[in-house]
Amino acid sequence: MKLSVFTVVTPDLTPEELVKAAREAGLDGVEWRFKEVPKDVNGEKPSFWGNNLCSIDPSLSEPEMLKYKEITEAGGLEVVSVTPYLNEMNLDATEHVFHTARLLGAKMIRVGAASYDGTGSYPELYETTVRYLKEAERMAKQYGVKGIVETHHRTIAPSASLAHRLVSHCDPDHIGVLFDPGNMVHEGYENFRMGMQLLGPYLAHVHVKNAHWVQDGEREDGTANWRSEWAPMREGIINFGSLLRDLKSVGYDGYLGIEDFSGQYASGELLKQFGEFMRERTQDL
Repeated sequence: MKLSVFTVVTPDLTPEELVKAAREAGLDGVEWRFKEVPKDVNGEKPSFWGNNLCSIDPSLSEPEMLKYKEITEAGGLEVVSVTPYLNEMNLDATEHVFHTARLLGAKMIRVGAASYDGTGSYPELYETTVRYLKEAERMAKQYGVKGIVETHHRTIAPSASLAHRLVSHCDPDHIGVLFDPGNMVHEGYENFRMGMQLLGPYLAHVHVKNAHWVQDGEREDGTANWRSEWAPMREGIINFGSLLRDLKSVGYDGYLGIEDFSGQYASGELLKQFGEFMRERTQDL
């Protein structure tokens, strides 16, 4: 298994600084965040979803986009993915990402799945998402880049089984699943090995982050209230040694991508700690 970084978690690094830090940490690839930085946050302190200096602006020209490929490959790393935010499932925006991914030599992009907050109808959202994924599959074939659906809380794909229900309508050579156990602490937990076995050939990528539950006062009826929050890799609920054994048991040999939102380490140190943490747990597999 190889290691990568999703650049959402290195918001204070320039692309050049990110590639240098990733190489020094022993990583193999980069997942470039594909999102504009709002003008009203320019000059603010760098942050994951605000003034993120390590993002590709979708409005850049092709020569400007190609600089990210050049920077990555000059550092001896691979462009693993171009990673946007497509939960509105806009097909024009989706095709733009596929086009960019092919331009940069990326293997995959993250495609969308409908958000879910309890106010909409799951059956309707499901049908809408399946129609979108069938169109994304067509684009994936055209551009030679896989589309992946992330297991993510507050969407209709919070678990491996619900993600599988969506992608099972598509060819796993073109549409797969980004398995994110950290997200599944918040919502969607299933036995990880069972979920991986269910996904089979659809298991395309894995993100590494951790989370836990903390007691947060009381409900109106006097019972304990709980909330989930991000946690450092070594301190959350996920047992990564067990997770890696599960991945090995199903023959997974793809990337493990760091997406740690705990804020425990500065960006460069986060990549170093991630590399060490994963190598500690893979050396005996």
